This record gives sequence, structure tokens and C-alpha cells, in this order.
Amino acid sequence: MHRLIPLLLALPSLPAIAQAPASPIPVLSFARQEQFSQPRLSPDGKHLAVTVRMPIGKRDVPTMTFYSLPDLAIESVVRLPAFQVPLDYYWVSNTRLVVRKGHEQGSREVPTSYGEVLAMDYDGKKQEYLYGYDRFLNSGRTSGYQDDHGFAYVSDIPAERVGRVFLSAYLWGADVSELLDVDSLKGRRRTVARVPHPRFNFLVQNDGQPRFATGSDDNAHFTLLRREGDSARWTRVPQAKTGTLLQPFAFSADDREFMAWHAERGGPQVLVRENLSTGARHVVASHAEGSVGSAMFGTSRYLPIAAFTSVGKPEVRYLEPDSHPDVILHKQLAAQFPGDVVRFLDVTRDGDKLLFVVRSDRDPGTYYLFDRKSGRADMLFAAMEALEPDQMAERTPVSFKARDGLQLHGYLTMPRNRTSGKVPLVLIPHGGPHGPYDTWYFDTDAQFLASRGYAVLQVNFRGSGGRGETFREAGYRQWHGKIMDDLVDGVRWAVANAGIDGDRMCVFGASFGGYAALTLASRDPELFKCAIGYAGVYDLKLFLEEEEMKRSKTARSYNKLYVGDDVAELDRISPALHAGTIKAPVLLIHGGKDTIAPKEHAFRMREALTKAGRPPEWYYVDYEWHGFYDSENQAEVYRKLETFLAKHIGK
Repeated sequence: MHRLIPLLLALPSLPAIAQAPASPIPVLSFARQEQFSQPRLSPDGKHLAVTVRMPIGKRDVPTMTFYSLPDLAIESVVRLPAFQVPLDYYWVSNTRLVVRKGHEQGSREVPTSYGEVLAMDYDGKKQEYLYGYDRFLNSGRTSGYQDDHGFAYVSDIPAERVGRVFLSAYLWGADVSELLDVDSLKGRRRTVARVPHPRFNFLVQNDGQPRFATGSDDNAHFTLLRREGDSARWTRVPQAKTGTLLQPFAFSADDREFMAWHAERGGPQVLVRENLSTGARHVVASHAEGSVGSAMFGTSRYLPIAAFTSVGKPEVRYLEPDSHPDVILHKQLAAQFPGDVVRFLDVTRDGDKLLFVVRSDRDPGTYYLFDRKSGRADMLFAAMEALEPDQMAERTPVSFKARDGLQLHGYLTMPRNRTSGKVPLVLIPHGGPHGPYDTWYFDTDAQFLASRGYAVLQVNFRGSGGRGETFREAGYRQWHGKIMDDLVDGVRWAVANAGIDGDRMCVFGASFGGYAALTLASRDPELFKCAIGYAGVYDLKLFLEEEEMKRSKTARSYNKLYVGDDVAELDRISPALHAGTIKAPVLLIHGGKDTIAPKEHAFRMREALTKAGRPPEWYYVDYEWHGFYDSENQAEVYRKLETFLAKHIGK
């Protein structure tokens, strides 16, 4: 934990003095995940909740750690059961929080929520299980509490902060969603609204009245419902009004207007403001090529003051005039960190204390607490303390045209201390592939490889998020086709324009990126000197055998959209069925408990390569998941990556 460091707004910022490290940055510094994340201020500003990863046994375990302010003394540490983590948490009073619980699936996958919601005081006491399949078991009571065979989201925290929370909930197998008003101390609940659709989330006005509900139908089509007046009647907003997307998320203080994410005809997402009564709508933030997202609130809980763009380096779009006090403050703070992105995170109820984070391509996040009365910002902690931003490499936004003329974007990370001459390249396709996308912000894989002397290219191929539904849908059923074309076109652009050695290139990816790595090695065997698949999928017909696919119509609909369900076609685009065309050396990394990409994928890929006379290098840990958890295993992944690359494309 860093000590408090004063930062006065009146002081000019000092230029950083970069010094090259005498030796390579230790592997373990990259292998450890963010030590500090998700800080939340109590409404009175006396307590700070933070997710802190603490070394317990072989792994860094996420805990909810509570600090007193301003001295940052630890008040309590709450650890959930093994492989259960706090996905998010919300102060519902000065002393109590509601926690949305998740289950870890691996370091390369966002923890999965099973719809469980808990409540506790900041000292870890008076814990109450508010919603979930173990409610009776965890309630500590002998009667009156039954298990919820369903799923809940946190929809809203009433402004008065008296311990209540609104939950959107639905029962598994039932075609209905409910909005529940829940007492977080006693666990009592009442139904406020109900719609005849599963998996819908409600939006509540400032006066406590539910107004919208959003979700998807069985065919994965976005649906917006609106409640008329104070009645129980809900109507579907026609597509002519919603376009591809209309996602309300905030109301004005008087509830007469709302802000929403909106996309028309599949284009990039913009931010709109609409009058509830008249329907008059106008765009308040947009970008020419990509979506605007990630709204930022100021001292008011009502409407956001800014949003950020998604293509290239993030740009701020202010939603209030330059004279607004929060806009003035944000500009003043941003001026202290030139080249970085400053984002407000939380604020006390009186608006006097504000929590903000500074992030960049080299800094994974440094957190500060600002006091309006003193005009002073104190540094609290850094997300990854073992890494010095001044020793990290610059990530440069790049843009090029694909072979069919489509404009594509991505990022090129070049090693800091490169010598003259062309640089070896590692292509890293991101996971997903439909929806996720690479950003300008700090990327651990890219920084590790750059620290070892490699350039890293990341391409937001068609199918990626950040550019609208049409761009995302352009990747449907193109896993082996145009998505791979985009990646290859990016590599060829880098060789022609960025000083890359075209004879020393490798591809490395995790999850879908692992699929892409082995597919490119098979499809374009002359281009890459090696391929590395980490927690990848290699035989796509295995998708059809998964339990989720058998029991969920929605899952089958998405799978049909993404890759189809024709076995012959799945075999055609599965690298495990075409190992004979792979010429490059291969490294496969996999965990035996992986449920996202079950271990059968890795074993089939290894068997196919072995039969083809090119047995891969192999790092398999039976008790690991979709991305390794144990600190030493994570470090070993990077060590094997470093050794493998040095052998095949190193100097």
C-alpha cells in the first residue's frame, strides 16, 4: 500500500524521467493480476471498500478489504468461499454494502455470475444472503427463507441510502422477470413490477418508479419494454424507435428526461438524451468511426457529465457546458496527467470527496482521493505495484484497410529499447470473438512481450465490439474466413509500414485467440514461424456436445449465429482436423478444469499434431482453469512463452 502523496492542483506536473531497467523486469511482476481494484467510497467518506488480491497458498485470492479514511488503516478483510469473488458491490448506507457474487472461471475469463446477491456491514458482520440458489442454507434461519432457483441483478440503490436495494430477478425455467425491493439487513422483499419475459433488467427512476426493462428474446434480439404511467402495463418499444439498440441507464433529477445508449441501423453506439413525455431525442456524444461508451458521473447521481470513445486512444466527450463545476474539476485534474485518462469513480453524498483513477497504455491504474475543500488529491494505491509505468512500452493506435476495403483499427506496441533494424512481431488475436475488443489501455501480455524485445500487433477484426452491431455481425460465421483475413492483412500492413521483420513473426492467443493462432498456422502456414494456443478451442463440433447447448435455446441461437451447427462445416474450420497443414512449431497451454474451452480441445489438437509428425510443446496443469490462477503457474506460462519465442523468432 502506498502512503498518501499530496498532489496540489496549483502545482505544475513534472515530466517523467524514464530510465531503462538494468535487467529484464521479473516475470512474476507481469504474472500477478491487479492487486487493487474496484474501490468504492462510503456515502459519508469514512470508509473505503477495495478488492485486494492477497497471497493465500499458491494463488492471489480476491478479498473485500475495508479501510478507514483518511488514514487508510485496515478495518476488516472479507474472503468469500474458494473461487468465489465479489463481482461488484454498492454502499446502501454508511456502514452496509450489497455484494454481487461471482465464480472464477480462470484468469482469462471474466468471473461468472450465478445471480447471487449478498449484504454485509463493512466489518464483515451481519451478513445476509439476499438472493440465490443457496439462500436457505446461508440465511442462518430455520424457516421463512427458501432457495431462489433463479438469477438476480442489482438494478438501483435508492438515493436515501437506508439499506434498501432494487434487484431485477428471474427464476430459471420461468418466462417472467421481477423487480424486487429488498431490505438488505433483514432480507425481506416485495415485488414492485413484473414482465412476462425471462432475463430482463429493470431501470428505476429517481422517485422509485420502474420505467424501463431491457433484455433479449429467445432469438437473441434486443428488446426494450416501457411502463406506462403508474400502471402495471408494459409495452414493447417498437424497433423504429429503438433502432438496433436503445438502452436507457440514467434519469434527470426531475425524471422528465433520460439518457440512453443508442445505435441505428447497426452503426456505432452513440449517447442520446430523450424527453419521456414528448419523445424528443438528440445525440449528446458520438464518434465518427466507433462507439461512445463508458459514461462518467460527477458529483450528481442523476446524469453523467462525460463519456469516452472506443476507437484509438480514448477521447472524452463532455455532456455538460465548460462552466459546470465537475467539468472544470475534471479538466484541472486531467491537466496534471498529460497523455493519461482521468476518470471519476465515486463521490461522497455531500460531494466533498471524490475518488478517481488515472490510467494509460503504460499505467494499469493509479487511484487518488480528491478533497474539494483543500483542493488536494492524495494517492491511495497502484493497481499493479510491481510494474513502473516509466518502464512500460507505448501502445500506438493503428489503422489500415482490409483486402475488401473495410477500415480496421488496432494497436502496435513496440519495445522501448529496440536497436536499429527490423523487429520481430507477435500477433495477439483477442478472445471472444464477438463483442470483446482490444483497447489502448494497459495490456499485460503486450507489455510483457515488449519488455522481451518483441513488437506486438493487436487487430480489432470484424466481429469485435466497439464499432456497432453491423461490424460485429460481419464476423458471424467468418471464424476461418474474413476474421483471419483481417489478422493477416494487419500483419502485412505492419511489415510494410512499421519496421517489422516479416521473417520473424509468431501468433499467440488465448480462448478464441488460441483458435485463431492454430487456424492461422494451418491456413497461412508460410506466414508465421510459430504458434501458441492458450486455453483455446480447436475442434468446434465439441460446442454441440456442451450441456449448456443442449438445455438452452438462447445458447443454441447464439452458437448458430456465430459458427453454425453443420458438423461438416465445423470440421472444415477446426484446426484439429487440419493439423497436417501446420508447418510451424506449436506450444499448447491448457488447464484441466477449463469449462469455457474444455480440455478435450487441447488433447485433440495435440493428438492431431503428433499424428502429423509435429508434436507440440505442451504445458498442461490438471487443476487449472480458463487461464491459470496459481501465481507460479501464471509465471511459468510467461517463462515458456519467452523461451519458445526466443527459440523460433528471437535474435
